[in-house]
Amino acid sequence: MKSSTTNVETSNVEIPSNKEEVFHESSESFQEEYSSSSLNDDVQQSLEEVGVPSSNTQSISNNMIPNVDEASTSHNVFNERLKDAYFDASTSFYDPSNVHTFYQPYPHDKKWTKDHPLHKIIVARIEAIRLFLAYATQKDFTVFQMDVKTAFLNGILKEEVYVGQPSGFVSKQYPDYVYALDKALYGLKQVPQAWYDVLSQFLIDSCFQKGSIDTTLFIKKKGKHIMLIQIYVDDIIFGLTNPKYCTKFLDLMVKCFEMSMMGEMKFFLGVQVNQFLNRIFINQSKYILDILKRFRMENCDTVPTPMVEQAKLKLDLVGKPVDHTDYRSMIGSLMYVTLSRPYIMFVTCMCARYQANPNEHHVSTVKRIFRYLKGTINLGIWYSKDSVFDLTAYSDADHAGCHLDRKSTSDIVQFLGDKLVCWSSKKQNCVSISTAESEYIAVSSCCAQVLWMRTQLTDYGFFYDKVPIFYDSKSAIAISCNPVQHTRTNHIDA
Repeated sequence: MKSSTTNVETSNVEIPSNKEEVFHESSESFQEEYSSSSLNDDVQQSLEEVGVPSSNTQSISNNMIPNVDEASTSHNVFNERLKDAYFDASTSFYDPSNVHTFYQPYPHDKKWTKDHPLHKIIVARIEAIRLFLAYATQKDFTVFQMDVKTAFLNGILKEEVYVGQPSGFVSKQYPDYVYALDKALYGLKQVPQAWYDVLSQFLIDSCFQKGSIDTTLFIKKKGKHIMLIQIYVDDIIFGLTNPKYCTKFLDLMVKCFEMSMMGEMKFFLGVQVNQFLNRIFINQSKYILDILKRFRMENCDTVPTPMVEQAKLKLDLVGKPVDHTDYRSMIGSLMYVTLSRPYIMFVTCMCARYQANPNEHHVSTVKRIFRYLKGTINLGIWYSKDSVFDLTAYSDADHAGCHLDRKSTSDIVQFLGDKLVCWSSKKQNCVSISTAESEYIAVSSCCAQVLWMRTQLTDYGFFYDKVPIFYDSKSAIAISCNPVQHTRTNHIDA
């Protein structure tokens, strides 16, 4: 069926050019901002003793802090060789009855715990990484990678944090008191956010601009040249159209952080990246070999397709049940493979619907995907330099394809020129009573992704007034062109 098209109209947005120098050294005042700070003046100590069960303390290994003498992240007041006079009002030694944030391990699982909003941890979307690589191919520059050593120890805590005394370093005079942290420490849930705040402020003070929609993207422009930095916790990838500034940027980072230069980007987040002249190839052959070995399928027979034609999975309560943990582990591994294998996305998501009550039939379907991967280990995605870099999207839906609840599945892809950047296969949230409704819901999801990509590309210097979205339903096109609610559309939950 011939595809129809509609356009998403947008307005031009200009990014002010940065007239300052591309790189400059950090000021001394900025460096002083990230020096170690003390909590001694902020928290008043009480001399009352409140009992804290000694069984609830947890030892902290020495390798958590690389150099305790020179760069300690907290006050070491638990060394038993120190005199008792050391524990006076000037130390970070607190009565647990007067502290409001007390980190203490549960006795049964020995893990640091605290209620903390994990949604505040900022990491780059995998689509942003692929878009970064596609742009690097189009501009024909090399992508480099660096790693921050002990990145989490650079974070500055913005709240009062206390931990129990480590076993072996318990004070004889104050055995029931707690330990106050001055800086971030591995194991705390605030650490990734604290590290991001430090690094982002450093880059902003170095005349970088934060992405308008992706806060892990930092851009610096000088005339026709541009430098891009993408952050994923303590892993940093960067590329620039002028190679001579690569060494200057590295020196700038090393001056304030302990870095390890890993050179040209070759392996990032489990994805292998091979850079050639005007081309980049990404795949996950190493990871696929690892999961085949983990699930004891390294010697399995191969199949030409990831699923049987017109295969329909159902909730079979009569079949022999299997272990939930193994099944979910296989699904999780396959979901990670979809980072570079879009053609197994649909069948993997279909198998993921039955993680609550899997049986042998479901496991057989999942193993077929592994057998397909065994025969196609070296396949991946090529990004080649193209004459155009236009954003194009495609959308489709299967009406009532899920046998569990009769919901439809939305399948969408986005291209930049001939480079496939984004894709997804997701079951819709509501039940559609017609194919037009399911197609309309699918294209609305596609439009949302297109708007995100368009805004992201604005930071790269590309401005799109109209983005074509192709889909094969004239009824859905009519609804999109005339979005007026009436009796046939007011119930659609797009």
